[in-house]
Amino acid sequence: MFSDLISKAEKHYASAKPFVLYRKPSAQMVKGIFQTDDVLHYVQDYTEKGFVFAPFNAEAKTILLQVDETVEAEFEAMDSMEMSTARNNSLNDDQKEFHIALIKKGIRAIEDNEFKKVVLSRRLDIPFDASVFTLYVNLLKRYSKAFCYLFYHPKVGLWLGATPELLLKTSNKLLKTMSLAGTQEYTGQENPKWGKKELEEQELVTAYIADALSLEVSPVEISETTSVRAGNLWHLRTSVSGHLKNNSVQSVVAALHPTPAVCGMPKATSKNFIASHENYDREYYTGFLGELNFKEVTYRDTNKRNKENQAYKTIKNTSSLYVNLRCMKIINQTASIYIGGGITAASIPEKEWEETKAKSETMLQVFNNFS
Repeated sequence: MFSDLISKAEKHYASAKPFVLYRKPSAQMVKGIFQTDDVLHYVQDYTEKGFVFAPFNAEAKTILLQVDETVEAEFEAMDSMEMSTARNNSLNDDQKEFHIALIKKGIRAIEDNEFKKVVLSRRLDIPFDASVFTLYVNLLKRYSKAFCYLFYHPKVGLWLGATPELLLKTSNKLLKTMSLAGTQEYTGQENPKWGKKELEEQELVTAYIADALSLEVSPVEISETTSVRAGNLWHLRTSVSGHLKNNSVQSVVAALHPTPAVCGMPKATSKNFIASHENYDREYYTGFLGELNFKEVTYRDTNKRNKENQAYKTIKNTSSLYVNLRCMKIINQTASIYIGGGITAASIPEKEWEETKAKSETMLQVFNNFS
């Protein structure tokens, strides 16, 4: 039962033992991975098996949660529109002057040809007095189409989020990824109209990812761009896929992370600008997380009682990694919510500010309707 899974996680948390709870997009099963000691393990070459938790800074170490015990339980999702609206967004207002000034600096740097795009973010700290597990249940209720997680390691911290963005998925030698860029608020419309800024931004990100993967996969296949809804927001999404040339997850991660959707392009100059001008450490925000080298077994006959046909099965080596967006870090009774947006030459600072306010609602909403 789902309550048993939560109870187990609560006991692990109380004893300061690492664990993660997560549900993949549009799935019903919530998986829990539990490590029996508090040792801090790291990824060495991406041939390991475990749950990874990586920072924005690609030069820093990636955490590897060992799979000492796995528990699964079903959770019946609810559509996000059945839930109430967000808390008072005036919580954002004291950051407005600084963030708009930051955006203007980014635009000036683009005009000076330092880079073509940069993703600028901020952190919003709010107090709360409820269980982190209640927050996580609210995430599951609201965002059935996102990767919803609660990650804890006593030597790293406690993070949770509902991210809509896939960094990569591999199944044996097949690779899938996506570019997710343009954003606008959902206001009841089913066919959003996109402006020049959002369309150009999406094209830049897609072209960058395709070029970055050209040495890793063949052929690089690019889908049509579609509008996808994530909670109270619309995004533009383009799928990119291909077959791995050397079957190396490590080289693909190095080519992609951090993507233009969370950093900018070119990568090095936009990342340096972020480090110099954002007034905080992103830590694991805009990093990535998920399953590394898990085995997926597929039977020819889905009826598992048919013993004869169970002999005909396919075992695939799979990895599913997601960009850590729409997330928060919990320290004592404070939740730090992270919000960002892509800045291009066509950006309007006031509009970009309003976009971050709309994005903040994704996390602010989970503080409502505690059950």
